[in-house]
Amino acid sequence: MREKEEKKKRVDAASEELERRSKYLSSLIERTKIKAESDQEEATKEPRKRKEKVKEEDRRGEAVGGEADEGEKEFMKKIRVRAADMAPALQRRAFRCAREVFDTMPKLESKRLALALKKEFDTAYGPAWHCIVGTSFGSYVTHSLGGFLYFSIDKVYVLLFRTAVEPLAH
Repeated sequence: MREKEEKKKRVDAASEELERRSKYLSSLIERTKIKAESDQEEATKEPRKRKEKVKEEDRRGEAVGGEADEGEKEFMKKIRVRAADMAPALQRRAFRCAREVFDTMPKLESKRLALALKKEFDTAYGPAWHCIVGTSFGSYVTHSLGGFLYFSIDKVYVLLFRTAVEPLAH
């Protein structure tokens, strides 16, 4: 009889623990959805500094976003978007950053290009951006909503994506 009571207590305790964990996971999923929606809204807005820089360059008649110089037009012809879940403004920023790095390299340095893109996006849009650059690679990634771009420049492929970051509860 006593064994049955102890077993019932253990089962009840386990059930309570499962219920507690289930509630926690549900709240975590809900927070992640809310965060993803707010991240999507944030990602579509360019930072204030960039907007001010664009306005200044527009006043001086320099090529920014809209009118591109010949070199930029030529470079843009080489770019092919393979897959994207990213706002066009962010895509253009990735292309522009890639071009700036390419222009400084006599020969392709995949790590350098990947690092430059990651740093640019981490700085501008928050942490957890990842970048893979190469001529041949496979991947299977999970990305945040609105944070995925896979493109090629000639025979070089670039995968840029963002993952969700959840703070650890101690």
